Amino acid sequence: MSYFPEHDPSFTTPSLLNTSSILITNATLLTMEGTTINEGWIHIVDDKIAGLGDTTEWEWYKQQVSNVSNTRIIDAHHRLVSPGLIDPHTHIGIDEQGIGWEGADYNETSEAVTPHLRALDGINPYDDGFVDAARTGVTTVQVLPGSANVIGGLMCCLKVLPGSTVEQMLVLHPSGLKMALGENPKKYHGVASGRAPLTRMGIAGIIREQLVQAQHYLAERQSIETEQSIPTLPRNLRMEALALALEKKIPVRFHAHRADDIATALRLGDEFELDLTIEHTTDGIKIAKELATSGRYCSIGPTLSARSKVELRNLSWETYPALYQAGVPISITTDHPVLPIQYLPTSAKMATQAGLPLDAAWEALTIQAARHLHLADSTGSLQVGKDADVVIWNTHPLTDSGEVAFTIAGGQITFEQSGSPL
Repeated sequence: MSYFPEHDPSFTTPSLLNTSSILITNATLLTMEGTTINEGWIHIVDDKIAGLGDTTEWEWYKQQVSNVSNTRIIDAHHRLVSPGLIDPHTHIGIDEQGIGWEGADYNETSEAVTPHLRALDGINPYDDGFVDAARTGVTTVQVLPGSANVIGGLMCCLKVLPGSTVEQMLVLHPSGLKMALGENPKKYHGVASGRAPLTRMGIAGIIREQLVQAQHYLAERQSIETEQSIPTLPRNLRMEALALALEKKIPVRFHAHRADDIATALRLGDEFELDLTIEHTTDGIKIAKELATSGRYCSIGPTLSARSKVELRNLSWETYPALYQAGVPISITTDHPVLPIQYLPTSAKMATQAGLPLDAAWEALTIQAARHLHLADSTGSLQVGKDADVVIWNTHPLTDSGEVAFTIAGGQITFEQSGSPL
């Protein structure tokens, strides 16, 4: 099957002069576009996939490109080549691993409602977690504020480029608005300080109150714009962030473990017509039918961790196949550093041992995670025109040890195994 537009008149010949170019040959390409290509090749120019296909297409393609000799050629020796892995829910760089309060910049607990905060302002791009991610084959992550606050702030998606600045890594900002249900807001505010929220009713009530205020803000702003008068409405960063969610410009990402909290998220989503995702979904097995009917994307995890609080008592690998079989679109998260990001493929492997089909596990690590983040047009599969997020595996990550030979993120080699036989 062709994955390159052979003789397509719309094809633009990529020039390799003064560009970064990588050609991977003799590969088993797991495209996540429906087919695996044996004896495949993939050509990367700058930060994009310029071409890919099997040996029957190579001679034609070679004639179309200029100066192939300017390319770094990597012979994969029939190894598996997949899209880069995606972790849709992390605190990488904002809750630095191996550091105490000095590196904990993910929960601003001075108040319970902070929609105006931006995760990218707290990210340390030199956190070792980014190096661990690259070594594991992870090429894209979403970085969220923590779950201490009812409304925690705006999140962003990053390309995993260790040693780069946040601006160089930034893929999408904002990529969502964090809201949290359940024990964490109660613990960090009600229990710790005696201020609202003290209950689950209080959490939902605060969210409703804030969204209604944002509706009034939007109505006033739209009224001014309709009258074509000079805007007199002062900027309100909190309301602006909430307005993005009400206008469906960004999704609300609900931290929810227990089934009743998941149901509350769905209820609020319907009430305010929100684009939303469920994050963690620990008790999802109890509410699988409702989740499937809702069509909401769900990230599951971290499951390879302790039941450290009451709402985690139903942690189970059975959740993955159960939700998949129910028709829920799922992805897998480590919630790094709750579970170190290097255990992302291990989590998928454990899910397959519990009954999640192998192809579904791959989807959860790649294309479904990209859809969860609204990034499927640019990453999550091996396709011409998409970002060059590619992993060459020495060993299969879901049936073997998952040893990475090369990680390529946005066309840059971010990890190359020392002494690799390639």
